[in-house]
Amino acid sequence: MIVFAAGCASRQQALQDAAGTPLTDLNIVRQEIPAPLVQACDNPYFLPNDLMCVSIFSEIRELDLLLPADFDAPKGVKDDSLLNKGSDTLAQASVDAVKRTASDIIPFRSWIRKLTGAQRHSDLVKRAILAGNVRRAFLKGVASAQRCYVEPPQENSVPSALVDN
Repeated sequence: MIVFAAGCASRQQALQDAAGTPLTDLNIVRQEIPAPLVQACDNPYFLPNDLMCVSIFSEIRELDLLLPADFDAPKGVKDDSLLNKGSDTLAQASVDAVKRTASDIIPFRSWIRKLTGAQRHSDLVKRAILAGNVRRAFLKGVASAQRCYVEPPQENSVPSALVDN
């Protein structure tokens, strides 16, 4: 996939998420937590039953698709031109403006989020992402202890839309 197209898709998703903020605040729209992240919440340090390198890497790849890039992930090709930086800044500013406007629709937003359970669910999503990151790091350590060749992450792997900003 072309980097520009991925950037446009993520901007489109960010705008949709920002516009849907009131529905999220009212707990009408909820972000589902994928099963591997729910399992990671239960016990991120669970030793896999199958300690074969292929099985360990399979679980790591599954988490890579659900989580933001790990510290060892390749940075990818980035266009640092002034025009591109300005375009990114403008796009982020427009997303922020939409989110602020959508957030302002609901008076006493923080209380509404608490009363509807939206804040609790948001906290669960953040906890699941953290547990998934811990699980991925643990599995990389297990792979290293098993003397598995630790493959660097793919450059073109796409992070999940689960990341909650």
